[in-house]
Amino acid sequence: MDWLLALMALINLVVMYTVFQPRTTVRDSIPWGAFGVTLLATELAWFWLPLQVTLSLLMCIGGALSTALGELALLVLLVTWAGFGWSIWQALHADEVLESALESGLGSDYRRDIPTERSEQLRESVSFDDWKHPFRWPRPGVEVLRDIPYAPGGMRQQLDIYRPEFIPEGGCPVLLQIHGGAWTLSKKDDQALPLMYHLAARGWICVAANYRLSPSVGFPTHLEDCKRALCWVRENGKAYGMDTGFVAVTGGSAGGHLAALMGLTANLPELQTDHPLVDTSLQAAVPFYGLYDFLGRYDQHHSRETLLKFLRHRVMYETEEENPKLWDLASPITHLREDAPPFMVLHGTHDSLIPVDDARVFVQRLRSVSTAPVVYAEMPWAEHGFELLHSIRAEHTINAVHRFLEWSLAQHRMQAAQDVDAETAAGE
Repeated sequence: MDWLLALMALINLVVMYTVFQPRTTVRDSIPWGAFGVTLLATELAWFWLPLQVTLSLLMCIGGALSTALGELALLVLLVTWAGFGWSIWQALHADEVLESALESGLGSDYRRDIPTERSEQLRESVSFDDWKHPFRWPRPGVEVLRDIPYAPGGMRQQLDIYRPEFIPEGGCPVLLQIHGGAWTLSKKDDQALPLMYHLAARGWICVAANYRLSPSVGFPTHLEDCKRALCWVRENGKAYGMDTGFVAVTGGSAGGHLAALMGLTANLPELQTDHPLVDTSLQAAVPFYGLYDFLGRYDQHHSRETLLKFLRHRVMYETEEENPKLWDLASPITHLREDAPPFMVLHGTHDSLIPVDDARVFVQRLRSVSTAPVVYAEMPWAEHGFELLHSIRAEHTINAVHRFLEWSLAQHRMQAAQDVDAETAAGE
């Protein structure tokens, strides 16, 4: 029993060492390994800690403390459990970080702008029932329509629709979800399921789209397919109950990168050659832990050479020397514009795959250019993919994103009503 207790203590030491190491050591050497390990201390800490306490208690009863090794292992466990407890504390207070970010970006009274009939749909708190089943996705009152083609390219050009059973007159606002996966893997029904089911149960329609993947295709094909999905929404969405006048975009990791590009490259002719007349502007953008500068030109990437090697060989097809315009096209930070839609950027401080510095630089520079609000929520102790399953932090994040989207919708509809009034007055 003492050896089992020691093994558990060793695992905890590895986890905590990885969490507390600076990016220039463990995380840059084995980012995917660090990502998997640190999830135990972040999103899964609420499960990992009580499980360990229970197992350790059983081992101690079974005689694990009869040796010096067992006593040392228990001491190590007690120290590392304090770290897990701190992580859980951070997750429990994520709502304070998120609300502070929203008030800083939108104003302390931003909730007043949300109409009563829509604010009633907001979930004000998070309970154990919301996250006790991390991988249970469906929610009552949500219908899912699957594998609808938005272009003739087969399964990689299909989308799913998550919508409420009741569609109000005028349709539901739309959220377009773009999956991540390093531009090389994953699919439309793998990610953002907690967010999409939550919104669809509360009067939104969510559209999750596949896109063609590298290395079979190179950039900008991924972005062009996302534009095609948006064009499909604008041309066909009303038949499915969508209010196609308000479309927001979200995504995580590579999907966050593409979501940011979608928000900043509206109506660029070279990206929508088969739908040149369709409006590809978006009314809000919510990128999660995205990559915003492929070249790391502001020293925000600690592992720049590793990143460049991956992008050159798997995604871009041309080096930055051979085609610098292509690399600029792929970098959201080069598309900053005054008329950008409202942004809510989310990133974790403990992201092992994309440094949080990239988000900080992007937000700083976007705020200096855009006239629309830019909300930035930096999540303490959050790892890459922190909202992919039901967890304490994920549920708080979903609530905050919902508030941001409702505020953006209210602003959009208020401006649309003012434009109509102005046109009416001009015509009299």
